[in-house]
Amino acid sequence: MSRSTVLVIVSIAILIPLSIVAKILDWGETAIFFTSAAAIAPLSVCLATSTEKVALVTGPTIGGLVNALFGNSTELIIAIVALRKGLVDIVEASITGSILGALLLLLGLAMLAGGLQFKEQSFRPIRARVNGISMTLAVTAIAVPSMVINTSNLVDPLAIHNLSLVVATILIIVYALTLVFSLKTHSYLYQVSQLEEIEEEKPNLWVWLLVLSLSTVAIALESELFVSVVESETTRLGFTSLFTGVILLPLISDIAGYVTVIRLARRNKMDLVMATISGDSLLIALFVAPVLVFIGQAIGQPIDLNFNLFQVIAVAIAVAVTNLICFGGRSNWLDGTLLLATYLVLGVAFYYHPESF
Repeated sequence: MSRSTVLVIVSIAILIPLSIVAKILDWGETAIFFTSAAAIAPLSVCLATSTEKVALVTGPTIGGLVNALFGNSTELIIAIVALRKGLVDIVEASITGSILGALLLLLGLAMLAGGLQFKEQSFRPIRARVNGISMTLAVTAIAVPSMVINTSNLVDPLAIHNLSLVVATILIIVYALTLVFSLKTHSYLYQVSQLEEIEEEKPNLWVWLLVLSLSTVAIALESELFVSVVESETTRLGFTSLFTGVILLPLISDIAGYVTVIRLARRNKMDLVMATISGDSLLIALFVAPVLVFIGQAIGQPIDLNFNLFQVIAVAIAVAVTNLICFGGRSNWLDGTLLLATYLVLGVAFYYHPESF
């Protein structure tokens, strides 16, 4: 068992009971906020690891579906819990934040870490091109409700909600088609990333299915604790709902992503880095966001794809910058720095953006 695995297990064993005790003994909202947030981080690593192991055992096609469905489970679980609590603004903002985090922060960290280890790294640009085209469609779809509102004198909320449902349906269909493209009809274009990592011994499927199940339940429990105090605590810290959703929640929920892409980049496995990041961004934009629209409809907490204009522009900037850097199929530490700088500039802008918009 590796040192990092032991560290994750120890963290989980300490932090989960600590967060529960903080709630039971009423240590205060601040204690619950920090202990539950700290517990979610190693749990997300555990969930991501178990997803990878299950995918490895089940093969490329089923494994690709497992990664597609569980790759961003932490973000989805937190979003569903927050939606049930009525925190619609934070959930909408977290969708934007997860996309920005994948395209700018994750990729920037990977290119910087890899670029400091190697002078230049290369990857097959086909995944970047497919991802770029799909993300451009997603940005267009996300922008449509906002364009309708900003170009109309009279806006019917029901019409906007129905428009969001139609757009959400189209995005889910497009996501399914991207899976068919990458896993079935054009899987040969992605074979390099699948063959880069081969283990001598296949993991025990049932053990990792159990770990996957337990991790999911534990994250749901910790998310309940975290979301119950997130609004009051972030307000006390001076964060708006917009900044909380766009920056804070993705930072907490995607710790596993940072660890994974940095580790792969430093091992010069940029095809796997691109596979991970493109999978994350497409999953959020084309699956998680539209699914949340339908879940909100089902639980009586309607959520629309009506993002404010600033969020739409921020995502468009992220897609444009990422496409420009990735389409050539090569990267270095400066590319990573530019992506991180873009993320920081947008993050500061979201921090100073007023609560009312």
